[in-house]
Amino acid sequence: MSEGSPKSTHFGYKTVEAEKKADLVAGVFHSVAAKYDIMNDVASFGIHRFWKRFTIECAGARPGMKVLDLAGGTGDLTAKFSHLVGEKGQVILADINDSMLKVGRSKLRDKGIVGNVSYVQANAEALPFPDNHFDIITIAFGLRNVTDKDAALRSMQRVLKPGGKLLVLEFSKPQHEIMRKAYDLYSFKILPKMGQLVAKDADSYEYLAESIRMHPDQETLKQMMLDAGLEQVDYINMTDGVVALHRGYKF
Repeated sequence: MSEGSPKSTHFGYKTVEAEKKADLVAGVFHSVAAKYDIMNDVASFGIHRFWKRFTIECAGARPGMKVLDLAGGTGDLTAKFSHLVGEKGQVILADINDSMLKVGRSKLRDKGIVGNVSYVQANAEALPFPDNHFDIITIAFGLRNVTDKDAALRSMQRVLKPGGKLLVLEFSKPQHEIMRKAYDLYSFKILPKMGQLVAKDADSYEYLAESIRMHPDQETLKQMMLDAGLEQVDYINMTDGVVALHRGYKF
């Protein structure tokens, strides 16, 4: 396991200096923030809503809990958690990208979701929260964009309360060859064209497709979570493993 960030890392299929990756990823999300929600619906044919709803169900949030929605983007999970934890609970929508945070804050306020939600610009590798603070942490479609994933997982483990739960929802590796081939065709031939049509940005969606392929597979991520100090780690494949939900606990 690395001690701090490696000197070089992947940005999609490119190798870049580790210290530059965050800025490169920021550029992608500054570019797509305004059209992020509509592209999620178009690109996943709406299935992302099922993946996120299942994640919420597995989280088991109850009134009064403290929840961190990390890399929370435009706030889909935050909106659900806000209702579940109630007035005495707290939800923090954290994202490293201020463009995404602004879109999320505007969207949730337009829905009347205020009071128990706050917004923090934060790097997942060094979370600005006290030890043993959150009952639940979710990171949905964000971990693959983090430069040092091991550091991020250790940081999440640190700020979880004993008995707390981490849920990592992320694109993963399809389980069957026919799905892998269909998924590759879709990701590299169709998705960038959709990105150009809807968001006027093919390059960012080409990067997103590449970043999925460079992300650790199901078993590798499970071991990384165990190495970070989480326990009873398991995962559930959805849509044949196109997406996986990893769950880990702190005891």
